[in-house]
Amino acid sequence: MTKSMTICAALCAALPLLAVEPASAKPPSDDGWMMRMLVCEGDNARMEVYLPQSVVISPDGMRAGQTVVGYYTLDLSDANKGKPLEPVRVTLSADKKTVTVNQYTRKLPPTHIPVDGGTVDFDQRFGTGAKCGPFQHQSTE
Repeated sequence: MTKSMTICAALCAALPLLAVEPASAKPPSDDGWMMRMLVCEGDNARMEVYLPQSVVISPDGMRAGQTVVGYYTLDLSDANKGKPLEPVRVTLSADKKTVTVNQYTRKLPPTHIPVDGGTVDFDQRFGTGAKCGPFQHQSTE
């Protein structure tokens, strides 16, 4: 047997071992699961806000004055630019009438959205005049 055949046989024998899942692999914790809580439609993009499932389905839900780290998407799929996830801080106001989305990683001013929905401005390049549905609902209708 030639040297190249020996190497090929060794690689073929080792290949199934590479596909085995490591014993330490674990499913994500409940905090890792995100649920969409807000949908906004603008002229150029769609914005969505996701919060941890552990907050959303807790007995009290999101509490007045509570701030939670979630994710914001700016969906530019129609422009072939994709749908990146960005960490945001989401705060429910003390009177539970406003949700504030703070895009702190991009140093944008916080966006204040009525809980019942309304028209707001996010990012000045893509997110102006965005019509938001109610907080904790799945569409803009």
